[in-house]
Amino acid sequence: MKRLLAIASLSTALLAPQAAEAKVVELGGKVAPSKVSCPENCQAVGRVTGYQGRGGAVAKPFVIPRSGKVIAFTVRLGAPDANQQKFFDDLYGGPPKVQLSILRRTEKKGKMTLTHRVVGQSPQFDVSSLLGSAPTFVLDKPLDVSKNLIVALTVPTWAPAFSVGLKRDHWWRSSRTKGKCDNVSQKAQLIKMQSMKVFGCTYFTARLYYTATYVPDNKATKKAAAGSSRVGARTAKGA
Repeated sequence: MKRLLAIASLSTALLAPQAAEAKVVELGGKVAPSKVSCPENCQAVGRVTGYQGRGGAVAKPFVIPRSGKVIAFTVRLGAPDANQQKFFDDLYGGPPKVQLSILRRTEKKGKMTLTHRVVGQSPQFDVSSLLGSAPTFVLDKPLDVSKNLIVALTVPTWAPAFSVGLKRDHWWRSSRTKGKCDNVSQKAQLIKMQSMKVFGCTYFTARLYYTATYVPDNKATKKAAAGSSRVGARTAKGA
């Protein structure tokens, strides 16, 4: 709660005056909590960009409902022991890092495809010293988003932000190549703006464990619009 209040205060400062009435939303926050892997049954995601397509009763938890800004994100990290951490470091070529990516699905002949393009991205954050916790990264430069964009997690190396053994109504989609979904060490991460890839693999009974703090733009009301018109008319007449 304290973290959300702090972020809400920051969002007001960043977006004022237009966001004075905006509501802070934690995308993915309504998905029921689950146990993160590591050190028991230790699994991690590596060299991939992915997003949760469904989290139990929550469908499309990371699809943007209307224009706004993403101002922060949180990852829940498992606590691998020293041997497990060394294994992942060696396998994925470095210490654990995370990054937030904003994706746009492309269309072909009026139908959505599985090709996604990066249209927004945060810096990379090293989480080596944060394993076993749920760190929040407030973005110095908020990411502009519009309706139907997808907020995804990019893992440039590896991260134990993963929950497994869930029901089948939990699934996430990844940027790995179709037909090679079992090759979890392939380099499939999207780490550059405007890079594009087919998200060819969907994994069931698992969860990418992240949330994103999003502030939607205000909606203009009919009453406010009418009031503005009357004020403008009086000013013109008086002039």
